[in-house]
Amino acid sequence: MTPVAVTSPPTAQPLAALQALVGADMARVNALILERMQNEVALIPQLAGHIVASGGKRLRPMLTLASARLCGYGGRRHIELAACVEFIHTATLLHDDVVDESLLRRGTETANAVWGNQASVLVGDFLFSRSFQLMVDVGSLEVLGILANASATIAEGEVRQLATVSRPETGIADYLKVIEGKTAALFAAACRIGAVIADRPREEAEALDAYGMNLGMAFQLVDDVLDYSARQADLGKTVGDDFAEGKVTLPVILAFDRGNEEERAFWSRVLCEGGRRAEDFHRAVALLTRHDALGETLEWARSRAEDAKRELRAFPDGPARTVLADIADFCVDRVY
Repeated sequence: MTPVAVTSPPTAQPLAALQALVGADMARVNALILERMQNEVALIPQLAGHIVASGGKRLRPMLTLASARLCGYGGRRHIELAACVEFIHTATLLHDDVVDESLLRRGTETANAVWGNQASVLVGDFLFSRSFQLMVDVGSLEVLGILANASATIAEGEVRQLATVSRPETGIADYLKVIEGKTAALFAAACRIGAVIADRPREEAEALDAYGMNLGMAFQLVDDVLDYSARQADLGKTVGDDFAEGKVTLPVILAFDRGNEEERAFWSRVLCEGGRRAEDFHRAVALLTRHDALGETLEWARSRAEDAKRELRAFPDGPARTVLADIADFCVDRVY
């Protein structure tokens, strides 16, 4: 038994269209990120630059730029806020890799593997601080509140996740609360601030917030599936990381709930007791497949993506709305 096979690569067209839509602004964001990473303490730009250059899609800051464009914003503050969003995201990655004891990210050594845990945590703290400096520079208390609340929610989501590690009996509602915090909250904030700086009506800000929240949920649910999929390796990520770290995700919860006594004993052993054997991952994939846990998780993700697209009806047709709707589909289509 091998990881779940897929039949064809995902289309990159929606991502390319998003990159084309905000390309000029994203170049300014990248320049600002490089500028604000500079510091006389050489380790800070070295370590921060390592993770910033590690090949991420920059999806979250691009969502800020696209949302601002959707709302007709014509100033410069979206550049600073997109950089702020990326700094928050990068800081959480640095901290997550320490907590998870990860050695690889997108096929590259993690910062903690190269420089150690202490340096990674402290540079993550530095990037959080930089993000708040950028928020203050923008001069909007409402934006500051949105991003500060998102940062707190992300931390809360990570702590919630600690409480679910090695607990396959975790309820679905509890797990959805985890990913709402650790992943979807920043997507929601990244989109909402585009409407706020454009001074759009509250209804539009709330629509973009809901779009981002549903998009982030879909994105994470697909990541849950990818951890057990051959497609994960194609995307430059390590197959089975969640399983190796004892993380309980929606596919595991579904399979555990539907399993017989022997199957539940297997999940308890491999996730709770340690001592996993080489063949255990393949057995896990077989059980997830038997109970259609991966397929059902994908359906949950598709439903969230459709919810995200519905929120865009609050805005007139145009290139930005089309691209944002297509990105919702792209987040699910990464599996194929």
